[in-house]
Amino acid sequence: MDFTVRYQPSQEEVARALQQGVKLQLRVLLAALIAVLVVCGLLLVLMGSVTIGIAMFIGAVLFPVVMSWSLHRTGRRRLAFLCVPTTLHLTGDGYKAETDQHTTATQWSLFSRVVSTSEFWLFFVNRQFTGFLPRRAFTHEQQAELDAFFAARQSTAVS
Repeated sequence: MDFTVRYQPSQEEVARALQQGVKLQLRVLLAALIAVLVVCGLLLVLMGSVTIGIAMFIGAVLFPVVMSWSLHRTGRRRLAFLCVPTTLHLTGDGYKAETDQHTTATQWSLFSRVVSTSEFWLFFVNRQFTGFLPRRAFTHEQQAELDAFFAARQSTAVS
């Protein structure tokens, strides 16, 4: 694998990548928090504090929605510096991202997990979301090559 692409991510695209990555990162914590809110709500209702119990149930429903909205908003506002023309050079060893302001090079071995979605490849280091590559920046052939490459890396890492 050795190819170079040029693209410019939009603020919405960066926000969606952040939202998806952080949701995957916090999936267990989010489920635990929702479970605690539901159990506390149930206990409060059984103890006679119906109003507070119902408030806990409402919180369990609203929390994921508010968290999602907050991540999306944060991604749009704070990560706007990523929304510049970017040149990506990918090889079997890693990738290099260049803009007018900065250049970063990352080895694939840094990532402990790569999650493939319909829109992105999301990169994780020890369960921590660290970055993404947008699929739209690549041709269908390049996407297939990257999917095969990441799948091979994941199966090797599991073995």
